[in-house]
Amino acid sequence: MVASSKSLIKKIRVLVVDDSALARKLITAGLSMDPHIEVIATAHDPNSAWNVLIKERPDVITLDVEMPGIDGVTFLKKYMAERPTPTVMVSALTERGTKITLDALEAGAIDIVTKPKVGVVDGLPLLMGDLCERVKAAARVNVQRFALRRSADPKPQIFASHCRPYALHETTDRVIAIGASAGGVAAIARIIPLFSPAAPGIVIVQHMPAGFTTSFAERLKKLSAMQVKEASDGDRVRQGLVLLAPGGERHMEIRRSGGNYRVALVKGRNVSGHCPSVNVLFRSLASCAEGNVAAALLTGMGDDGAEGLLAIRRAGGSTFAQDEQTSVVFGMPAAAWAIGAAEELLPLETIPMRLMKEVGR
Repeated sequence: MVASSKSLIKKIRVLVVDDSALARKLITAGLSMDPHIEVIATAHDPNSAWNVLIKERPDVITLDVEMPGIDGVTFLKKYMAERPTPTVMVSALTERGTKITLDALEAGAIDIVTKPKVGVVDGLPLLMGDLCERVKAAARVNVQRFALRRSADPKPQIFASHCRPYALHETTDRVIAIGASAGGVAAIARIIPLFSPAAPGIVIVQHMPAGFTTSFAERLKKLSAMQVKEASDGDRVRQGLVLLAPGGERHMEIRRSGGNYRVALVKGRNVSGHCPSVNVLFRSLASCAEGNVAAALLTGMGDDGAEGLLAIRRAGGSTFAQDEQTSVVFGMPAAAWAIGAAEELLPLETIPMRLMKEVGR
């Protein structure tokens, strides 16, 4: 019996790497429609992708940039040195001419497909025909020149999360940060309902004793179109979610994990008289988020948050403070204004729209 020509087709074996379950599903479905392509596995992070790469030896990898632990460009550099594999970057960051695109191509990526930043469900399937063609073209490229070294027994732990990440200059994630003290409970309750459910992740430090922030988060949840919760260690700052720092003995910091921002709850002494401290939150964002953050300092006594707001402004973020007319206590906003930390003093009700406008630039 003569085998049919269809059965003789050697399919291109593809590994899909993306931290979004929805994106993995859509990309897999789209690639699988091409008779010349077979998706052999998907992976949500570099560690699981490395395991598949070593065991299954895919012909091509589609790779996102923004992932937990280390970003896609760092991962690309590492596996191209150990197990060079033709790679097509599929990311919302890889637009023509951006630095991250040039970094990816320099690291060994064969081609780039720009994922839609919004409307992924509708937009991504429209790109599948183009992606299929680019995957098939990538499969014909010899990438062995990127093999700088060979390891007899490559270990998945070379991609462990403690590995120093590549300095990802761009990310689609944005952060809104709010700090408040006296009068802040009422102020935050008034403005949180004004944020769109599609707003970037919001992180808040409101000076409150232990045990009170849980109920305050529940109250805000009932008022808001966004999801609201008391922050837990490791929470991702993501679109549509408000994270309230728990009162007590831990400060809330935001740290970069690949292309994501995550909460770290850290025990420590009072800073600027408080724990959690607004200064601690703001300084951490200045360090890791730079121009990807917009922050506002609301009503409160003392000066907590002023120095941190200044750090955000110097790092390239957008900074605002509540004006005296709408503040219950014009202490913290006044301190920020006095040192040039706030770009503008704004009435309370205008702050949400201004913050969303800045992070949407």
